[in-house]
Amino acid sequence: MLQCSIHGAEDLRIEDVPCPQPGPDQALVKMGAAGICGSDMHYFRHGQIGKFKIQEPLIPGHEASGVIAGLGTNVTGLEEGQRVAINPSHPCGKCSRCREGCENLCDSMFFLGSASVFPHAQGMFREYFLISAKQCIPVSNQVSLQELALSEPLSVGLHAVNRAGNLFGKRVLISGSGTIGCMVLLAAKLDGAEQVTMVDVLEEPLAIARKVGADLTICVKPSASPSTELLNEFDVAFEVSGAASALGNCIELVRRGGTIVQVGTLPAEGIHLFANQIMVKELDIRGSMRFGNVFSRAVRLLENQRLNVQSILTGRFPIAEAAKALQLAFDKTVSMKVQIVTD
Repeated sequence: MLQCSIHGAEDLRIEDVPCPQPGPDQALVKMGAAGICGSDMHYFRHGQIGKFKIQEPLIPGHEASGVIAGLGTNVTGLEEGQRVAINPSHPCGKCSRCREGCENLCDSMFFLGSASVFPHAQGMFREYFLISAKQCIPVSNQVSLQELALSEPLSVGLHAVNRAGNLFGKRVLISGSGTIGCMVLLAAKLDGAEQVTMVDVLEEPLAIARKVGADLTICVKPSASPSTELLNEFDVAFEVSGAASALGNCIELVRRGGTIVQVGTLPAEGIHLFANQIMVKELDIRGSMRFGNVFSRAVRLLENQRLNVQSILTGRFPIAEAAKALQLAFDKTVSMKVQIVTD
């Protein structure tokens, strides 16, 4: 079987390796679709994301769906041939954060496709992979494997909205209209946001955001100061782009007493902010790390076709063309969510 691994910056290799066999409590899954995330792109381009550096060959990919190809002993509730979404999050379940119900903040998190631990948590850009049966969420055949692979990014959006608090009747700003920005948009609408404004430096992703349901879209120049017409206009802002200037703009644009949720990964070297505005406007700034206990909800929303996600899917490539797929994913003028797929 084929698998994709990253050995360092710009060093991606396609390898033919033996197909594994499931052990106790494991499922063997034939990958159906696996989305390329910003973290995969960082690992490919830079050999790291934030402080997480590749120290051994890393198989990327944490947004995946597939079909059960085999089951180990002790597995119940799954059948061969069943379509499943894969929850890439494997918390320890024992630490204080897990016991508090904050599994996404687990002290010993094992998150697939990540160099955050060593040995690395190998991901799912491969034809077949082994996974704990508990991480497989079965679905009916009504939803496509491509849509189902969006369960993980949708979970990120749902969790970010949970971090913001009740959005019913609120005016919301989302900075960054890529896949995660669009997922935050969908989640904010589900939560009753009155108006959602999307901001980006490119018109192409904003056009997709409008199809997904954005009420207003604004294309700005990189590092541009916020429009005075928008100052103090928003109750809640989600910074999704990871741009330092965008976070600064969010601080300017939310009203006094407003809330900012940081979703994007900011530069590892740190940023400069006019932080006194946080004090003067008495702002709440909250982080949003991956996702909490919302993955099953994301799967059911997609399974029941409650959300318009087709516009987000913009490219499919076989594993053998993973490098080409990653290169396309960098070009936001022609792509949003590019996926690795199998037949």
